[in-house]
Amino acid sequence: MKTLIRHALSASLFTSLGLAGAAFAQDATVTISSPADGAKLAATAPIEIAYDVTPGPRGDHTHLYVDGDEAAVLRQLKGSHKLERLASGMHELCIKVVNKNHTPIGVDKCVKVDVQ
Repeated sequence: MKTLIRHALSASLFTSLGLAGAAFAQDATVTISSPADGAKLAATAPIEIAYDVTPGPRGDHTHLYVDGDEAAVLRQLKGSHKLERLASGMHELCIKVVNKNHTPIGVDKCVKVDVQ
């Protein structure tokens, strides 16, 4: 009987911890307000990405990635960042919430743009 109760308490504890982890992830958000996903942008002008971030309890700041490569460290939680001109073609712009060690915590937002 003690073993059964111990297993039930362990399962309850793991479930509670799992839900707590999910709540932490939900507290962190990233919004990219510009450019819109699927936007067509001019290759002759710099691209400005506007964003708003809530890092949550595990996040510290954000990194900006262009086509999977880190392009900038963004210390402001809300603002914009100008990118140098991008080559013509499709590009993916992502903002990822990272911790103090610059490790992504799994919360990000990406948009794909077509530079023409």
